[in-house]
Amino acid sequence: MTHPDPWPLRHLVLRTPRLELRPDDDAGLLELVAEARRGVHPPERMPFVVPWTDDPPDRLGVETLRFHWLQRASVGPDDWPLNLLVRLDGRVIGSQGVHGTHFAVVRSVLTGSWIGLRHQGRGIGTEMRAAVLAFAFDHLGAVRARSGAFTDNLASLRVSERLGYRRNGSEWVPRRGVPAEQVRLVVTPETFVRPDWELEVDGLDACRPLLGL
Repeated sequence: MTHPDPWPLRHLVLRTPRLELRPDDDAGLLELVAEARRGVHPPERMPFVVPWTDDPPDRLGVETLRFHWLQRASVGPDDWPLNLLVRLDGRVIGSQGVHGTHFAVVRSVLTGSWIGLRHQGRGIGTEMRAAVLAFAFDHLGAVRARSGAFTDNLASLRVSERLGYRRNGSEWVPRRGVPAEQVRLVVTPETFVRPDWELEVDGLDACRPLLGL
């Protein structure tokens, strides 16, 4: 008797002209930790609500693995946090998340991402976010995608503007012990500014039951 693959997400892959995005795997997570230790942002800045990059190198490695393992273990039809490892020339350079909660009903996703500091300024952040938006809208049937960024995270805000996001209010949250304003952003299939390339997706069909599709 032939049984289906118990973890079909290991076959899912998104391809852009430069990048390959796959759900995280343990070998790739070790590369991700190494990239995070090289630096994600200047030390005087903090682009994340949870300041995970403030951890010393030994704790940063442990907590990065723990976060991804917990998220991977929680994937199910009603709640699927997909953390996609982003590879450039076969090497992991960052992470692009796309998260659906009760997606079969609300058809909305939340995205978040980071890449190593040494790879920034080359349009990679825009390319990987465009990839998951095309994936969500064209392959999953999403009707909106949400994101957020602090008002001083100009690079992230520029990526959002470039891709057609619109501001949808803001909120104040603690950051390193002081209040900081975070802008809420939303993009729909109608406002999405599509790239001039087509996204390639393999391995999705087997994943649909796991994602509640």
